[in-house]
Amino acid sequence: MIVLHVDMDAFFASVEQRDHPEWRGKPVIVGAGPHERGVVSTCSYEARRFGVRSAMPSRTAYSLCPHGIFVKPRMSAYKETSDAAFEVFSHYSPFVEGVSVDEAFLDVTGTVHLFGDMRTLAERLRSEIKSACGVTCSVGLAPNRLLAKIASEQNKPDGLFIMPFEPDAIRAFLAPRPVKILWGVGGKTAEALSRYGYRVCADIQNADPRFLERILGRAAAESIRNHAFGIDLSGFGSEAAEEKSVSREHTFAEDESDREAVRQTLLRLVEEVGFRFRKERRWARTGKLKLRDAAFNTITRQARFEAPARDDISFRHLMLDLFDKEWPPGRRLSVRLAGFGVTDIVDSPERPQPSLFGPSPLAGQMEKRERLAAALDAIRAQGKGFNGNSQDNS
Repeated sequence: MIVLHVDMDAFFASVEQRDHPEWRGKPVIVGAGPHERGVVSTCSYEARRFGVRSAMPSRTAYSLCPHGIFVKPRMSAYKETSDAAFEVFSHYSPFVEGVSVDEAFLDVTGTVHLFGDMRTLAERLRSEIKSACGVTCSVGLAPNRLLAKIASEQNKPDGLFIMPFEPDAIRAFLAPRPVKILWGVGGKTAEALSRYGYRVCADIQNADPRFLERILGRAAAESIRNHAFGIDLSGFGSEAAEEKSVSREHTFAEDESDREAVRQTLLRLVEEVGFRFRKERRWARTGKLKLRDAAFNTITRQARFEAPARDDISFRHLMLDLFDKEWPPGRRLSVRLAGFGVTDIVDSPERPQPSLFGPSPLAGQMEKRERLAAALDAIRAQGKGFNGNSQDNS
């Protein structure tokens, strides 16, 4: 497999500099005002030289860069540019997995030959993005999603990096790099690993798997160890591939501390997931909630449905139960991203057969919910679909 990861450079700030040529080469900070309570959504590379970073309080950003140009987000402009970028992506592969408005994976295995080689394909894509969108992007090429993501970070901004494809070369490339570059290693996990001397990927590569399990648990230890060797078992989430999950996420323009606003966003995402999920005849056993806070800590919670489900009511009930447990009324929380998805997909509802006492009440209830969902889908299909800046993570 050949996977290309494309990441638009300082996306929101780059769009602002494109639309305001007088700001080019200057520190642009998108987010809350310099004297407001709020955070930086993103900033230009000129601002980053002063220590400004995403999710930083805007007042702190002002203290570091008082001459910075503070700009309120213009989501409509960013979405328009994002749509143009994704149109370009479709010129290079039919298999595009959007991660957010400014990031995507492309499976280019079957299209490389049309361009001659990997480098030519990637360079042409970067050139077309600059021409069509007026902003730059960084690209990584690798044999899987994990390595493509790491590769795209190597030559930012406006760069290209091709990851080694041979296992020994991949291992050598990853060995000296910090464990934080691996998926599944957030701040708390990195801290736990560091206490035992595991700070770079080579430490994980050479670790006793049984000791890692005692620190992290079996599933996390196995996943992180695979990643330290450059092994990614997640596959590619294109629509052409068999979907193992269907999910939607929303990234807020500013960190959101209003519990009800986040709750309403998740309810909309549930409807979007349901509409997408029911395009095929299938049922899900498990639902998942995802929240990412202002410090980029990601919380995921999941639970099984009472019976395999494909209707909005079942999805909504499970999501609200998970949400209420994670964010009960009165708790203070600031959320950067919210998401909902379903997984553990089966081809049959697996409902109990009628017994001597009649049909199962649960089976009858689920069938009514599915009929209602089908009717609502028909209404939605006649309209324009869903709006907003959520992104598909199927």
